[in-house]
Amino acid sequence: MQPLRGITVVTLEHAIAAPLATRQLADLGARVIKIERPGSGDFARGYDQRVRGLASHFVWTNRSKESLTLDVKHPEAAKVLERLVLEKADVVVQNLAPGAAARLGMGHEALSQRKPGLIVCDISGYGDDPVNPGPYRDKKAYDLLIQSEAGFVSVTGTPDEPCKAGPSIADIAAGMYAYTNILAALMQRSQSGRGQRIDISMLESLAEWTSYPLYYAFEGAAPPPRTGASHATIYPYGPFPAGDGGTVMLGLQNEREWASFCSTVLQQPALASDPRFTANFKRVAERVALRQIIVDAFATLTAAQVVQRLEQAQIANAQVNTMAEVWAHPQLQARGRWTQVGSPQGPLPAMLPPGSWGGEAGGPRMDPVPALGQHTDAILAELGYASGDIAALRAAQAI
Repeated sequence: MQPLRGITVVTLEHAIAAPLATRQLADLGARVIKIERPGSGDFARGYDQRVRGLASHFVWTNRSKESLTLDVKHPEAAKVLERLVLEKADVVVQNLAPGAAARLGMGHEALSQRKPGLIVCDISGYGDDPVNPGPYRDKKAYDLLIQSEAGFVSVTGTPDEPCKAGPSIADIAAGMYAYTNILAALMQRSQSGRGQRIDISMLESLAEWTSYPLYYAFEGAAPPPRTGASHATIYPYGPFPAGDGGTVMLGLQNEREWASFCSTVLQQPALASDPRFTANFKRVAERVALRQIIVDAFATLTAAQVVQRLEQAQIANAQVNTMAEVWAHPQLQARGRWTQVGSPQGPLPAMLPPGSWGGEAGGPRMDPVPALGQHTDAILAELGYASGDIAALRAAQAI
């Protein structure tokens, strides 16, 4: 299923938010031309060398793209970029500093006058609205900083210390909203023939994802407490130690499950009617006492025996898997969710995009992770540049 075949995306991107959005467009068949700085490229290429010398973030978010190196501040390179957008692009995506793309002539206002069907997606930390810029428009915005500004860090961690999320969720949230907004804009263009500007803010994206604790703290109410890996407002719901040193993650959602948990898992059926625990809000208030009861009951059991009882009681449970265990996860293996993509270092494992991608519709696009500037000559030739012209551009360090 590659419904975006025939759509071309030109992207001035770095780090995670924009690359994740455009990689998903590439998964759907779009041609994505990634503009990179000559010599160094997307700075995410240098984050680490964990994937056979390649950076983990870059491998994750940049498969199926073409890499074109341009020094966009060089006059000749700027002409190449302008031609590429006007002659080839359906969508332009950028997450440069606010205002930087407009100064390069890549803003929607300038481009739409010459190409009304063009969709321009601008991604920034705090939004880039010329009419209502807000006081934070030009403030630097990295993932951890946005997690903090959006309130996420304040409700994540332990009572003693707030924590960030492990993955870059502010970047991921912005990338997902950019992706879905671009798809919607393409649908709208198919009806109206006109493109539009999309203004994606990392702060607004993650604040949307933090709406449950926002509403929980409505009108000055206390926010959800930080409770580590346990649920802040449902109990028991979180990790519990077993007698063999293992950890079992479990969660209850209703009173039927609470009764089953008491009788089958804890083998203390009378506990279900203990007045301290007869409703979720009571169990949350008495979580310290209830945790001790559960820990004591599990102390004589192995983690496998606890899971066996949970399964018998139809109580939701999970392993706290390591990264190595996720690579080998039996469910991902059984569903055939792993394939391979090429890279400058040879074939690499890659997870298929979530969703049903088989049958007559065909699978997603899973092409190689590009080397820096790998497609520069081919793209320039496509624009009509002769080999001598390309050599001159390279000599001038424009590409």
